[in-house]
Amino acid sequence: MTRRWPALGLPGLNPSTSRITSPEATYYNCIAWAAGEDWRWWWPAPGVAYWPPGVEASETIEAFIEAFKTLGYSECMDGSLETGVEKVALFGSGPAGREAPTHAARQLESGEWTSKLGPLEDIVHSNVGDVEGPEYGRAIGYLSRPRS
Repeated sequence: MTRRWPALGLPGLNPSTSRITSPEATYYNCIAWAAGEDWRWWWPAPGVAYWPPGVEASETIEAFIEAFKTLGYSECMDGSLETGVEKVALFGSGPAGREAPTHAARQLESGEWTSKLGPLEDIVHSNVGDVEGPEYGRAIGYLSRPRS
C-alpha cells in the first residue's frame, strides 16, 4: 500500500518507524480506532457522529478524557509500556493548557502504537511521538485500563 498522509503534517512518520495496516476508510476516525471501534466516527458533533451518552459534546481534552472513561480508562502519567495495561494517548494543538483535541493513538501489547490517520489508513508506529507535528500537535494526555 502507498502512504497517503501529508508528509509535512506528520514529519516523524517514515517507512523505518511505521507501517500501514489497513487501507483508507472514511466511516471511522482515530478516536473510534483508539476506542477499539472501526465502524463509526467518534466526535462530539451531535447528529453527525457518535459520542458517548452523558459526556459533554465539546471539543475539549476534558470531554475526550470523559469519553474514554466510559470505556473503563482512567488518566495515567505517561505512555510507557506496562504489562497487562492498554493505553491511549490524546493529542492536541494550541496554547498550553488550552489545546484542542486533534488525534488519539492506542498502544499495542508490543509497545508500538496504532493510529487511524483521519479518513486515511490505519498504521502502526514505533513511538507515540511519531505522529506529532503540525497535523496533530503533540501527545498531551494518557489514559489506561487493564488489557482484556
